[in-house]
Amino acid sequence: MRKPISWVAIGFFVLVCVFGMTALLAAADKHPFNLDDYSAIHRARAVAVSPDGKSILYQVISDGTSGPVNKHDWHLIDISGENSRQLDLPLNFEPVGFTKDGGALYGIQPIDKLPQLAIVPLLRPQQQVGPTQILALPEGIHSATISPDGSRFALLADPRQRDLLAEVRTVVENDETSLYVVAANGSGGGWWCPSLRDITDIAWSSDSSQIAVVTQWPKIGHHDVRAFVDICSASGTRRVAEISNSTSGIAWAQGGQELVFASTTTPVLTPEHLWTVPVSGGPAIDRTPALIGTAVTVAGDSHGNVWVEMHKGVFSEIDKYRDGKLETSYRWPDGCVMGPPVYSPFASAPGAMAFNVADPDHADNIAIVRSGALQKITHEGDDTLASVNLGPEKVVHWTAKDGTKLEGIVTFPADYVAGKQYPFVSVPHGGPEANDEFRFDAFSRIVSGMGYVVMEPEYRGSTGYGSDFLAAIYQHFGDRAYSDVDSATDFAITQGWTDPNRLAMFGWSAGGFMTSWTVTQTHRYRAAIEGAGITDWLSFIPTSDIAQVDYDARLQEKDSTPLLQFSAVMHVDQVTTPLLILHGEADMRVPAFQGREYYVLLAERGKTVRMVTYPGSPHFPRLAEQRRDVFKEVGDWLKRYDP
Repeated sequence: MRKPISWVAIGFFVLVCVFGMTALLAAADKHPFNLDDYSAIHRARAVAVSPDGKSILYQVISDGTSGPVNKHDWHLIDISGENSRQLDLPLNFEPVGFTKDGGALYGIQPIDKLPQLAIVPLLRPQQQVGPTQILALPEGIHSATISPDGSRFALLADPRQRDLLAEVRTVVENDETSLYVVAANGSGGGWWCPSLRDITDIAWSSDSSQIAVVTQWPKIGHHDVRAFVDICSASGTRRVAEISNSTSGIAWAQGGQELVFASTTTPVLTPEHLWTVPVSGGPAIDRTPALIGTAVTVAGDSHGNVWVEMHKGVFSEIDKYRDGKLETSYRWPDGCVMGPPVYSPFASAPGAMAFNVADPDHADNIAIVRSGALQKITHEGDDTLASVNLGPEKVVHWTAKDGTKLEGIVTFPADYVAGKQYPFVSVPHGGPEANDEFRFDAFSRIVSGMGYVVMEPEYRGSTGYGSDFLAAIYQHFGDRAYSDVDSATDFAITQGWTDPNRLAMFGWSAGGFMTSWTVTQTHRYRAAIEGAGITDWLSFIPTSDIAQVDYDARLQEKDSTPLLQFSAVMHVDQVTTPLLILHGEADMRVPAFQGREYYVLLAERGKTVRMVTYPGSPHFPRLAEQRRDVFKEVGDWLKRYDP
């Protein structure tokens, strides 16, 4: 016997069909992430929390299609995530934080082309006035930090008088950074502890009477690196500790009896463990000797908490240091927390905090703590990505031939089909003592949008995997790290993701070295692009603007062989892969002659090579037109030689 017709069931079936067709049509309207999406996408970054803990100052950032990148709009949003409003601030004013009464923002304003300290009242738009200039130092300022009682600013600035011939000459010498302290109303300013002229980090004491200061030997005049911790006040300087390596961050702990910072005893210069030293002075102690991960930097709030940015593989989280131990405090699901939390510096402020968070499917945004977990309150970039078809992205693991356990991030093309082989691009990161984080990466998305599988391998020398893994790169960038990167390509092939006859590589800076070096060691790649890469270690180490002895600290006059053995310029005759070289003409980190030397040597040997330089560009272009051209050059090179 037939059952009676169910009109409810028919209606449900119709609704399912309608929604299904709508979803299919919506998917059909989407496109792979492209260069225009990159220029259009916005992201948010928390800057400061108001003294009453009720509002967050944040930036909305985009690169656009022309002019300087990282264009800013400044906004306030309630801590609840409601009532976001754009601020009408003076042109080029860059706010740093709130004054103690919450009625104004302090920050940096260019005056006669020099950055100076300024205050802008937070008034209604029709009442808006220009910035109040607090003071004018001869060479401007680098940064400003307000004291916990709100009465003074600590400024980092060049103490020297301005060179009157600066527009016609450049005197080659170290930069200098000293400490200038001034009252919040601009009165009573002066240089504190003038003997400290190479400051990297500072932190106010909770009573606003002293400042912990970290200095470091400058590049010129020193082959190695050494850091110093001092306590500075209006009455003078007191040396607390000498550190035989570099450091990062500084914070007061244990009720003002202890200072915490990140440092290392490894041959590399990247701080990666937590160290403490008594404020009274004494030897520094490594508090995390068995740490699996990397403590990148530290920051202390006005309530005595010490927050640690921690890399654990390709993920970043915020840990708290307390009573000699680290404990995980805040994570972002399937993504990263970017940098220490943002909070009010005032001792009277509540403990409200904001966090910058990121994941592979969304632009960077802001989260707050609710019920003990992070919850996003801004959604910049979602409008752009709503029309974009993003391929899957995942973290993968494999074992290299020598038994080293490795990790990487793989980004698949839009409309990826399992079992189908795609062209492949290996993208070793820069640093090299850094890592790729599991977050939205524009380059990976653009190239995967062109139909490529993109692999970001975390080779030895990467942060996030402990001291031994990090330090293994010392004197072994060209063999151990190269072997790790090459094994990532092997892994992608064995997984069936990629056609072994359609392999390519792209890297910038240290990743540019890896690319320039790889094409001298293997012919498996059909196309390669290196940006701002090291090609000649012998000339690079002394001419870079920062200390680079974490690659190899041996002196070249003793024996140049170690510095030449991994220099691509010594093996140009072995190159068969078509190579594109990209470099900023004003690059001081990896001077542009590194790329030019390699290009000329390759060209005179009849190799397939092209070089493009960017006028006025530092280590990576700061103009949107130039960045767009970088992406276009990469895309055109891949289409031509790895179609």
